[in-house]
Amino acid sequence: MIGEMLCREEHDLVLLQEVWSERDYLYLKKKLACSHPHSHYFKSGVIGSGLAIFSKYRIHDTFVYRYSLNGYPYMAHHGDWFGGKAVGMAILNIGSLTANIYVTHLHAEYCREKDSYLPHRVVQAWELQQFIRHTSAGADVILLGGDLNMHPQDLGNRLLRSYTGLQDSYLETAKFDGCENGMTLIADNPFISKKELGPFEKGIRIDYILFKSSSKADIYCDSMSTTKGSVLDHPFPYSDHEALTAELRLEYCIPAQTGSDRQSKNQDAAAGKLAELVDIVTEARTEVKVGLHCAERMRYTAARTGVMGLALLFLELAIAAVPWLALGAEQPFPRTSFYLLAALCFAILLTTSLLYIFYTMELKSLQGAEDQMRLAVGSLQEKLRGFPLAQPHNPPRRPPEGQEPSAFDPEE
Repeated sequence: MIGEMLCREEHDLVLLQEVWSERDYLYLKKKLACSHPHSHYFKSGVIGSGLAIFSKYRIHDTFVYRYSLNGYPYMAHHGDWFGGKAVGMAILNIGSLTANIYVTHLHAEYCREKDSYLPHRVVQAWELQQFIRHTSAGADVILLGGDLNMHPQDLGNRLLRSYTGLQDSYLETAKFDGCENGMTLIADNPFISKKELGPFEKGIRIDYILFKSSSKADIYCDSMSTTKGSVLDHPFPYSDHEALTAELRLEYCIPAQTGSDRQSKNQDAAAGKLAELVDIVTEARTEVKVGLHCAERMRYTAARTGVMGLALLFLELAIAAVPWLALGAEQPFPRTSFYLLAALCFAILLTTSLLYIFYTMELKSLQGAEDQMRLAVGSLQEKLRGFPLAQPHNPPRRPPEGQEPSAFDPEE
């Protein structure tokens, strides 16, 4: 049904998430061969990233970056770790413009009140904005679409949009047709449990189409829409999430000269944005530190359990050595119980060793992200200090007659 809908509507670009089966991707590739001749499937993790892109325009280059943090392998019922959440990038040409297209899927939020994955999702948002900024320097058009698993005012969402300058199609569109408040996960969807929505009874907005203009092209969102639950003539929808469609208009930029008053206003606006960004990055750094303390505590628990298992193994070896040291003595424990206890000791040692290694890797990733944020805050504060304080515009005063102009006079 999704393939038929995409064939019928003929979008220029299609960004898909949760295409976990490569067989499904190959089916869609065959189905959309006429309407979208160019496509790419981003492979990552054990079962794949689930990310795919279909395009009318030729794809010249692709790259996928897997997030350094992505949940826990022992939380198998959530499955995020096995999915290898990532961001995929495709570079293509739209006329004479170079377009960087990004598709991503961040870690899910399973409990808003006790969100143990929040530090991971914040680090993912941090790595996503870094990836976009560092790979889009030569792009004329920047588009990001995907399931961010974040509400519009969540920390990770604010961090991503503030740092990259990406604009939300829903907030910028001139015309909208879809679910109330642009919600993409609605309570009426039969594929989801209402418990997932928590306190948001009607639904939440966690899927986005973001865009950014450049010096060569301005981007405007003329219209946006979402699907509205069940498909026509069917008792069920296309997916658990509602699909987003945005109609974007590209206009070539004409360089314009700006006066001093406009430059002053632009400086004030930039200073305000920098101050806001400093607060957001500081808040993100605080959240990462919370994740650091949690990871340190879990690593300590794993190490302590491993030491207990090792002590138990040494005790068992000592008991096993009794018949050898005391000639003629019998084994004090039944052989079966002895072997079962040994197997338990080895299982504890192996499990705790793997967990210790995993938590050490998590600590390294969190520490790396925290260090990067610390440097970023320092750099942003330095830039902020470089902006002059907002003052009323007054003509420069000339020095009194007979006095030499100061080196700090505005005229100099």
